[in-house]
Amino acid sequence: MSHKAAILTQLNSPLEIWDIEHASTSFGKTCATGQVRVEMLMSGICGSQLQEIAGNKGNAGFIPHLLGHEGCGIVREVGAGVNVQLIGKKVVCHWRKGEGSDAYLTARYETGGGRTLGGGHVTTLCESAVVSRNRVTVVDDDVPMELCALLGCGLSTALGTVEQEAKLKFGESILIIGCGGVGMNLIQAAKLSCAFPIVACDVNLDKKSAAMYNQATHYINISELFEHPVEKYDVIVDTTGNIQAIEDGIQRLASGGRFIMVGQPKPGQSYRVLSALDMFFGEGKTIIATQGGGFRPHLDIPRYVNLWRSGLLDLTGTISHKLPLEQINDGIDLVRNGLAGRVMISLK
Repeated sequence: MSHKAAILTQLNSPLEIWDIEHASTSFGKTCATGQVRVEMLMSGICGSQLQEIAGNKGNAGFIPHLLGHEGCGIVREVGAGVNVQLIGKKVVCHWRKGEGSDAYLTARYETGGGRTLGGGHVTTLCESAVVSRNRVTVVDDDVPMELCALLGCGLSTALGTVEQEAKLKFGESILIIGCGGVGMNLIQAAKLSCAFPIVACDVNLDKKSAAMYNQATHYINISELFEHPVEKYDVIVDTTGNIQAIEDGIQRLASGGRFIMVGQPKPGQSYRVLSALDMFFGEGKTIIATQGGGFRPHLDIPRYVNLWRSGLLDLTGTISHKLPLEQINDGIDLVRNGLAGRVMISLK
């Protein structure tokens, strides 16, 4: 079965759109044991894709390969050991492990060319994906595609970071550095936790209106952050991976403060704790490198859907662009240049 997919064929180069096909397993199926085949409907673009394109994810030896780790689709086939009742269900595709089998992927090939393509346990920037069973979580049919895709990473990471790692309390202050897709969702998560103030910070002043729509209480340019006298915050979340932002931000933690790194620095980079003694101030301080906010897909995604149903989650100020697969490189450039919130790729 031939279908289109965005393929990384060379580091630091634009993605290419290839016609590819799934390899056949026993009995003519495309799914091996513990796998499902998903007809993809929508996928988000995350900063992780930029890291992969740059070769910063240990993926240089797996080129050419597929990309994407947050998406929405319909299950069309299941492998051995997977409940056939999943067929026809709408699912969130996510990179965090959920319930079910943790299966290796079936090989994929370029149509006509015969080249084997690499990928992870889940790929979403393609029209059809064979993924591990524990990378999909069923949702109701009425849940919007955009919400499902965001729940695969960007929104779930933000909610998990605030709830489970920051443990943000009513009335605590938070500084969010970087107002891309995850940053905008962090603002919403902070509002849900009744934080105050909610200070959003980015290099792009054009993001102010979206940040304020998502109910940030203040918005500042990152250059102003570095120039201003040091203000203290209970929680600081950095989505940029920028070393200066991390170093400067750590100094701004209040007593008992938590600094959470969502964005990853480039390999080989180091940050300094500029005043180590300050880490012992008051009740001490904590630095956390998060893994998706520790969200548990099979447990947390249903809760997050309920938040949407209640009207407490609003996607309007989070998704900035929707593009077809053929414009994937335009979407990546928007993210790379800090000009977007979450960019969604429509696959149907």
